[in-house]
Parts: sequence; structure tokens; C-alpha cells
Amino acid sequence: MAVRGLMNINHLFLSSMKKSWLIKLTTEIVFIGGSTRFFCLKLGKSNDALDKENTILVHSLEALGVDVRMVRQRQPGVLRKQITNEEGLEKFLQAKGANKETIASIISRYPRAITRSHQSLRERWEIWRSILMTDVEILTILQRSPESFFRSGNNENMQENITFFCSIGLMPSDLCKMLTRTPRVFSNSVELNKQMVDLLCEICLSLGGENPDDFVKQLISRNVFIFLRSRKQVKANINLLQSSFNLDNEELLMLLHGQGGDVLDLSNEYLKKTLANVKEKLLSHGCTEKEVDMFVLKHLRILYLSSQNLNDKIDFLIQANIDIEQIAKCPLVLDKSISTMSHRIEELEKLDYSFTDHGIGILALSQQRFEIKLKKLRST
Repeated sequence: MAVRGLMNINHLFLSSMKKSWLIKLTTEIVFIGGSTRFFCLKLGKSNDALDKENTILVHSLEALGVDVRMVRQRQPGVLRKQITNEEGLEKFLQAKGANKETIASIISRYPRAITRSHQSLRERWEIWRSILMTDVEILTILQRSPESFFRSGNNENMQENITFFCSIGLMPSDLCKMLTRTPRVFSNSVELNKQMVDLLCEICLSLGGENPDDFVKQLISRNVFIFLRSRKQVKANINLLQSSFNLDNEELLMLLHGQGGDVLDLSNEYLKKTLANVKEKLLSHGCTEKEVDMFVLKHLRILYLSSQNLNDKIDFLIQANIDIEQIAKCPLVLDKSISTMSHRIEELEKLDYSFTDHGIGILALSQQRFEIKLKKLRST
């Protein structure tokens, strides 16, 4: 009887617990442990609830000084994460020498950084230290481009890519440039990057080149973005350059060793469009076909300018009484913004500077060199 009584009591107690447990399941149960949060959501909850921001995470980021508004603009999905590691990330970066403001800035600009585990962070840091000399160098890059460090979590694939790039003779400075400017290259499979290198070697040999390894190193050093394009597109761009300027194999190879490599990462359609626009614009102002070709080949990066931007700059210079022949002889001037050119022309007009006598090269100088030149002109 005593045992049966106890069983009845237990039954009543469990029934009571079951009811209270069901009530608790109508809300989220939050367990907070260290730097990681786990959330248990009620089964059958609507998808709308899952799309709501994690308020605890938002408050945590705000406490770190993170610009949550910027996070919402850049990677809003991060604020709905159930498991994050922002406190662990803060401690990791502090140990490497970063201050609170730097850490907040990194997270604000690349929020997915808080999804990386401590082990992943430690492994990635060791990989980067195999290229860079000090922690300070890595922190400097992180401040400038946090995506380059946090974009991929596949450390093994990154290490394999670094090993491959070193095997083809790329220097640490080249790898550093790739890390900061094209971090997606290290997210490519090693096989995909190998295929691009093989294509470049084939192109060099097909054009009569005798040192494909050197050709590849030079091309990658000039334009690390080439790995972000398909082999088909790179080959189409090379064919376009050869046909547009009637280059023989030796001339094309020489061009690719130099400025030609700078434009190979452009989309083929964009390259066609901008090249056609440059020719049309210059021909409309009386330039010959030969002069147009020399103009473009002298400064191929002019093809990066949109058609509208290029046209506006040429029109502005012509309105400033600079003739098209002078522009064709100094295409570097088109690298400057219209506002910069306008200011410089005004300053030079005050000194009765003659572009006819002295040319327009002064407009293409760096700001520092222009100021020095202007000071000399004023003194004389």
C-alpha cells in the first residue's frame, strides 16, 4: 500500500511537471555559457519567429561598441544566428594586440567574423603568420580588409592554395596582395587555381614564349584578380586584344608581360564596350586609327573607366582649351577626377601656365608632386 501510494504521488508530481514544462516550451529557453549561446525554440513555431533578430546577440554587440546598424546593412542574417562567438573573438584579437575600437570596427564591417570558432581563428592566424612576419602586420590588414581574414572558414583549403602558389614561385609580397585584395582566391579549390595557371602557361607557349613560369608570375603579380575570372573569359580577352590592335604573337606577348595583364580580369563584354567607346570618342575628335591604337596601348588601364566617365573627362579637358592631341599623348591625365583637374587648371591659369608650350603632364602628377611643381612656378 505504501509503495502504491508513493506511485500515485509520483504520478501526480510528474503530471504537474509535464504541464509546467509545456508552458515553458511556449517561450525560448536561453542557456548562456561563456562566449556561446544555445537556443531551444518551441517545436512548430512559425518561420516568422525564426527570422527575428536575436536580441541578446544585438545587446552583446552593442556592449562591444559594434555599429549594429552597419551590421544590418551588410550581413543582417548574422543577427539571427543562434550560436555566435563575439566574446571569444574579442578576447582572441585583444591577445594579438587589437584595441576595443579596432575590434568593434572589424565586426561592424564584416559581421560574419563572430561566427568563427576559437580553433578556426587560431589555425587561420598561424597560416597567415607563415606569410607575414608579425601579428601587427596581420592586424593592419584586418583593420583595412576584415573580409580577407574572416571570409572563408576552410583553413585546410587555404593552406593547400598557399602551398601551391609558393610552388609556382610567388613571393610572400604577392601572397599578401592576394590576401588583402582578392581573398576569394583562397576559397577556390586548388584544382581551379591550377587550371588558370595551366591556361596562362599554354598561352605563353602558344605565343612563342620561352619561360612560361616567369610569364605566369609576372602576370599574377600585376593582376591577382585574374583568378576570379573563368579561363574562357581570360582567353577571350587575350584574343580581343590581339584582334583589336592587329598584334602579332610577339607583340601580344610583350603587351601581356606589361599593361595587357592589367585588363584581363575585366568581363569580355565590358572590355569590348569600353574599347569601342574609346575609339569612337577619339575618332570623332579627329584622331586617326593609328593614334587611337597608340593612345590605348600606352595606357590600357583607361579601359577600366566607364564610357560615360571617360567621355565626361575628355569633354571637360576640351572645354578647358586642351586639344585632343595633347590628351592622346598624355592619357594618364584621365586617371584624375574632373574636380582634381578643374582645381589644378584654375591654379595654373593664375600663373599664366601655357599647356600649349609645356604640355598637360603637370595635370597627371601626384598631389605631392603637383604641389611641389606649383610652388616652384610661383617662386619664378
